[in-house]
Order: sequence, then C-alpha cells, then structure tokens
Amino acid sequence: MEMIISHNGKDWVAENELLSVSAPTLDQLDIRLAEKMRARRLVDRGQVKKVFMGFNNATIPQWIRQYAQHYFNRTVEVKG
Repeated sequence: MEMIISHNGKDWVAENELLSVSAPTLDQLDIRLAEKMRARRLVDRGQVKKVFMGFNNATIPQWIRQYAQHYFNRTVEVKG
C-alpha cells in the first residue's frame, strides 16, 4: 500500500484513497494506521502488509526543494 505523508503544523498525516490517519508523533501515527487497517480489514490476521509513505514535497518551501529530492520517505510493516 502507498500513502502520502505530510505535517500540518500539529500532526503527521498519512493518507491515500482508502484512508487518512493523523497523530502528533510518528510512533502514534504507526499505531493508528495499524488500528485503522485492521478495523477496515485492509490487513488480515497473521498477514504482514508493507505501507510505503512518500513525503509530500509540496509542504517544503519552494526555495529548498532544489537541494533535496525528498524530505523523507518511510516504510512501515503492519501486522494483522
């Protein structure tokens, strides 16, 4: 599964066409993501699903984008 990750000034936000999750820390974001995926049956019991989160570069000021291709990307494994 792929998601876009950004920060809204208060919380980290990960979203795609299936779901949106937000939390003040990345650890909490991962926990909430796993909870939502299990609740929506996007990951079954005993299954491990990798979730790639690509950073939304539009949240970085234009002048600095030339120096970095991305702020950061991350991959999280969600266990059912």
